[in-house]
Amino acid sequence: MARYTGSVCRLCRREGAKLFLKGDRCYSDKCAVTKRHTPPGQHGQARARKQSEYGTQLREKQKCRRAYGVLESQFRKYYTAATNMRGVTGENMLSLLERRLDNVVYRLGFGESRPQARQLVTHGHIRVDGQKVDIASYLVKPGQVITLKERSRELEQFKALREQGASRVIPKWLELDAANLSGRVAALPQRDDIDLTLEEHLIVEFYSR
Repeated sequence: MARYTGSVCRLCRREGAKLFLKGDRCYSDKCAVTKRHTPPGQHGQARARKQSEYGTQLREKQKCRRAYGVLESQFRKYYTAATNMRGVTGENMLSLLERRLDNVVYRLGFGESRPQARQLVTHGHIRVDGQKVDIASYLVKPGQVITLKERSRELEQFKALREQGASRVIPKWLELDAANLSGRVAALPQRDDIDLTLEEHLIVEFYSR
């Protein structure tokens, strides 16, 4: 499968927003977006000009897609699925993206970033209702319990989580039992549960052209 192998900080700079792809670094003064406010590349400064309506819609779509780490074909499928659901299409699409297993692992604090959480899933460290699930795009449902593989619980990276709890705010649609390194999906995610700065209506307009 195709995947981006370059610097993820360049992606944040290109979109002009924090996508939280490098864990704790994104919350520090070392964040590339904090240090440099222009797009990457030799002509980054020159790119800072007024965008067309299409360009604004495209950038919003790219920002969302890169934040969740999905390919264009996958992202389009989420949009198509959202249009067939009841409710607001943009909110439906964000709800589907939030329910991805790799995102849930990140939201629970098991991974410092979505890329790291995706790696935990694909390497077989995650259990859903006691069953191994190594598909990052797996959509969780209310009532399901997410845990770590028994042997994985002893890894050093989970020690602080087990002893001190999550360092990030856990969204209200999830419940975390830090001591037992397990989480539960309490409800479906709502729009106000998503902390990314996104204007999803622009994404809908992009695909509706």
